[in-house]
Amino acid sequence: MSAESKSLPLQEKPRVQKIIHIDMDCFYAAVEMRDNPALRNVPLAVGGHERQRGVLSTCNYEARKFGIHSAMPTGKALKLCPNLIVVPGRMQVYKEVSHHIHRIFRRYTDKIEPLSLDEAYLDVSNCSLLHGSATLIAEQIRKDIFNELALTASAGIAPLKFLAKIASDLNKPNGQYVITPETVMAEVNKLPLEKIPGVGKVSLERLHQCGLYTCNDVQNSDQRDLLLRFGKMGASLWKRSHGIDEREVITERNRRSVGVERTFTHNISSFEECWSVIQARLYPELEKRLLKANGSLDIAKQGIKIKFADFQQTTIEHVHHHLTLPFFEELLIEVLERKKGREIRLIGVSVMLKDKEVFQQLSLI
Repeated sequence: MSAESKSLPLQEKPRVQKIIHIDMDCFYAAVEMRDNPALRNVPLAVGGHERQRGVLSTCNYEARKFGIHSAMPTGKALKLCPNLIVVPGRMQVYKEVSHHIHRIFRRYTDKIEPLSLDEAYLDVSNCSLLHGSATLIAEQIRKDIFNELALTASAGIAPLKFLAKIASDLNKPNGQYVITPETVMAEVNKLPLEKIPGVGKVSLERLHQCGLYTCNDVQNSDQRDLLLRFGKMGASLWKRSHGIDEREVITERNRRSVGVERTFTHNISSFEECWSVIQARLYPELEKRLLKANGSLDIAKQGIKIKFADFQQTTIEHVHHHLTLPFFEELLIEVLERKKGREIRLIGVSVMLKDKEVFQQLSLI
């Protein structure tokens, strides 16, 4: 890309918001340690009920010292740490704790956007408690959570959503980080692109190939080139790199996809085995989930995900506006060309939903 900045006019910045991102510290593992003191101060992981086939939901900080992380196969985690204690998850307990946490949130604001059981955005712009200070409100929320639930949380405070999320990870565990409107650009300028939510490994590699490593690099690039190369993600990246995020905290979230997958007790390999699983089990369940989510949802794509025995994963998606079983057969034939003799340990099918949000700048290309 050109080193000379060539950009389209940026939109005027929105009103200053006070946004808090709360992220519980190793939530599932923390609940287990709280309820069973014998699990404290030892490497602990939650999930992975099939010890060689399952994957971990989360782990505590003692386990992370060994390189263990969430979504890691249980077998691999046990090789890294033979003394790792793996306990099954108790989802109902975690949900009850999450409900209590949200009751605490509602003492300070009604504008809450849950991201999962253990993290959420809060807009406290109109909260008059604690002198209207988002910093003090975040501190008090964390104190309330600890006093009432004996659990710790970390928080990020910023005028922009993506910066609040980044900030909540900077002083973990049991800490918080504040980015004020005056320090937004100073924080953004030094920000590595991999820290921006939504920038994955594949996109990051492509960005690096273009000589883009930080937000400052994006600022000095050609915006039109960025849009042409990366589309919607490029438009978002341009805005984030200039300290712009117009998104508000929303209490209702539109679903972007619906899917179902299955991990096998024993690997499979043939097309017939894969198709049997999709036809008899996955597709009927996907139909149910799609109907339950909202029968009128507009479908943009159908997709298949496969994880091989070596834990490498591949996904194929193609535009298809109606859920049909025969189209999954076509996708399966195509994705199995990537098998290269490997056996399969997981298959998933999904539909991607139409995104009603369109980046206005894309139309300027």
